[in-house]
Amino acid sequence: MGFDYGSKRIGVAVGQTLTATARPLAIVRVKNQQIDWAHITALIQEWQPDALIVGIPKHADGSDSTSTLAARRFSRQLQGRYQLPVHTIDERLSSIAAAQRISPNKRKDLDAVAAQIILETWLSE
Repeated sequence: MGFDYGSKRIGVAVGQTLTATARPLAIVRVKNQQIDWAHITALIQEWQPDALIVGIPKHADGSDSTSTLAARRFSRQLQGRYQLPVHTIDERLSSIAAAQRISPNKRKDLDAVAAQIILETWLSE
């Protein structure tokens, strides 16, 4: 299961190692810096993933940003809550790639498509 962490929304995707494919699954809301953990728990219980993949945003030059630290904290929280292996991957440009994949009237799905790209990248490496 892949995650595109954001301060307002977290995109979620599911995939499989056999075909190295993924698909967008859901958008988890973050309100007043509070993650909807019940939604994430429900998704994990339903899909029973073997591992969780979190995209780590960085500046174009590879340096850390405020978002980098928040995404790393989110990955630690996932590991602590669900006791599943959590892997991180550089997600630079995933949102741009997601915007190129979807039509303008599907912008609401952008975060889930970005999670799909993050997961597909991890699966292919």
